[in-house]
Amino acid sequence: MEKKIKIVIAGPRGRMGSEAVKLAADTPHFDLVAVLDRSNNGLTLGELGNFPLSDVPVFSDIEECLQAVNADVLIDLTVPEAGMHHARTALNYNVRPVVGTTGFSPEDLEELEGLSKEKSLGCIIAPNFAIGAVLMMKFAKMAAKYFDDVEIIEMHHDRKLDAPSGTAVKTAQMISSERTAKKQGHPDEKETLKGARGADYEGMRIHSVRLPGLVAHQEVLFGSEGQTLTIRHDSYNRASFMSGVKTAVDTVMKIDSFVYGLENILE
Repeated sequence: MEKKIKIVIAGPRGRMGSEAVKLAADTPHFDLVAVLDRSNNGLTLGELGNFPLSDVPVFSDIEECLQAVNADVLIDLTVPEAGMHHARTALNYNVRPVVGTTGFSPEDLEELEGLSKEKSLGCIIAPNFAIGAVLMMKFAKMAAKYFDDVEIIEMHHDRKLDAPSGTAVKTAQMISSERTAKKQGHPDEKETLKGARGADYEGMRIHSVRLPGLVAHQEVLFGSEGQTLTIRHDSYNRASFMSGVKTAVDTVMKIDSFVYGLENILE
């Protein structure tokens, strides 16, 4: 019989967190032992709303939570400040973080990598858990060997806090590993409205769109003489991210190192 993975989920009332609760309920070898919610300490999950696994306890303080329950993995799909605090604390309690929060600084990632190494514990930080989005990034990296000019357009719902998205930044980083930095466009171009050309990452441009009705979408546009190549991914609901979350939880139990980006654990 497969050993159950004991899981704590942060942010169960959020749109991503609620999907993670459903994932835990629907996955036979996942055992949801607690949830973290910023304002409902002492209640049960069932008292928060119409959730499966209604008897799961709710904690507002992660240290109190990890002292009270025996956990293997923390899934955090909240906001950068809470996500960083939760991931750091989880590692200090020998719990493996799987974090889908974007907006971490390079210093944050460096700290978590150091803690992961010190504790010899797996830690996975993924800007995007959608398998299709990860493949989009991989394909963009491949294309960058052959196209020097590229722009990224990322489109998200209007409640997203960070811009550009973590996925867009990660895509640009992956492209830059295959592309020599280059200033694109006309050398004398001028923005008549500040920001019209988007963010500048080693000469490639990143544009952020925020509109109600969107979930998570990205286009990577490559251009060269006489041709263009467009690589696009669309997530139409939050359930699209859960296959990646499941893969990350299963993987983080088998590794003792820090991983940034789901593409690094996909074969």
